[in-house]
Amino acid sequence: MSKKIILLSGPTASGKSKLGLQLAKKLNGEIINADSMQVYKEFSILSSRPDNKEIKKAKHHLYGVISVKKYFSAGDWLKLAKNKINQCHKNKKTPIIVGGTGLYFNTITKGISKIPNIDIKTRNKVRSLFKRLGYENFYTKLLNIDPKVKNRILPTDSQRAQRAYEVILKTKKSLFDWTANTKSDFINFEIKKIFIDISREELLKKISERTESMFENKCIEEVKKFNLLKLKKSLSANKLIGVQEINAYLKGLISLDQCKELINIKTRQYAKRQNTWARGHMKKWNKLYSKDFSILLKKTLKVVS
Repeated sequence: MSKKIILLSGPTASGKSKLGLQLAKKLNGEIINADSMQVYKEFSILSSRPDNKEIKKAKHHLYGVISVKKYFSAGDWLKLAKNKINQCHKNKKTPIIVGGTGLYFNTITKGISKIPNIDIKTRNKVRSLFKRLGYENFYTKLLNIDPKVKNRILPTDSQRAQRAYEVILKTKKSLFDWTANTKSDFINFEIKKIFIDISREELLKKISERTESMFENKCIEEVKKFNLLKLKKSLSANKLIGVQEINAYLKGLISLDQCKELINIKTRQYAKRQNTWARGHMKKWNKLYSKDFSILLKKTLKVVS
């Protein structure tokens, strides 16, 4: 019998952690993080990392394992995740990979290309260009230098568009030439794929509730500590939703209510991008949801068992 891996994704605040925990309890599983912000040691509240109560109920891996001072790529994540998946199977446990970072899931289902490392100077140049032009003009410029992007990356998928631009700028080869012969390392595994297809109305409510909870749990203090590190702006941790908004509040530029509302708006926009990614990259995934958690759990168990 082939070894099983469960992939559990969905937009931010959709209830992935809760569902993953119940699956771990029912299936003798362990949870492996697939969220690019929950890997950071310094952010537990703003990244909505599972709390100590949840961690005690099932073994969790790759949460809070990287310093915000380090650059951490999807390739770096895959190396760590592979190790944890193998450990789980060795210990007769089911690995349950939980998170909202689409690129991480792609490394499992499609593999990862051997693109040379892109230096920070090139990366910053591309990001500055994107900021200056806006996503539509940037996408037009990208098509001029890499026509293979057309119909394969959406203009609104800013992360992948910037990635494609920096790859062709640095290597003189299209991202799609690099990925043409990419294969998954998990071809011989039984991979069960679940995406939490929560309704927009329900998701907006959950996002607002979670933002309030973050402030109750002293996320402002977390940002103050982060500021003391004086990180380079190019590092990914600076992009975590809430950092910029809380700093604006600390400087007296906006009120606390405005700060919370800006965080809600940015989180809603992020959730929309995650759903867009899922429509493009997770077409064959099982899309499940129910407001009644017990029904959602039953539906999920039926798919993964």
